[in-house]
Amino acid sequence: MNKVENITIEDLKKGSDSLYKLIYDNNRDKFINFARRYNLKDDDIIDAYQDAYIVFYNNVVDGKLTTLTSSISTYIIGIGKYLIFDKMKKNNKTINPDFDLSVIRNEDAVISTFEIETEDLTTEQELLKQHFKDLGEKCKNLLTLFYYRGYTIKDILELGDYNNENVVKSAKSRCLKTLKERIKANLNS
Repeated sequence: MNKVENITIEDLKKGSDSLYKLIYDNNRDKFINFARRYNLKDDDIIDAYQDAYIVFYNNVVDGKLTTLTSSISTYIIGIGKYLIFDKMKKNNKTINPDFDLSVIRNEDAVISTFEIETEDLTTEQELLKQHFKDLGEKCKNLLTLFYYRGYTIKDILELGDYNNENVVKSAKSRCLKTLKERIKANLNS
């Protein structure tokens, strides 16, 4: 198990079939257990996992995945969650009344890279972009999952390196406070 957790992008780029098989096998059950909460048929869950794994593999091969800000499991589950939401939306199943998947899907490329067109941004948006980049990887990942990807505290707990929901809430609050303080300092100077 530790072998999978220590895999780097470089390992993936020169990865052998056995490395990718190891990743596939080690993440399959985690994904299935995660996806069962959405009350889909097992066949649909397995299809979603296979599709998510293919997206992960293609992102590595095509050079779209250049750094891992989370574990491979979190990355694959994140992709799979979008696929599950798409499937549920097509089947008219409820996800969350406040969750608008079309907004997230349209903004996903922007969110994952934060390469935003700068000509239309307000001063506050420019500062948000600038200071977000300066946050630690754990803060960036946590805020992205919660605010941009629509994950709940419980989802983040299951995907991340947190002990309980209160730790996630506290970490999110600290990260957001840091970001707000940095932006406010710039606006006041």
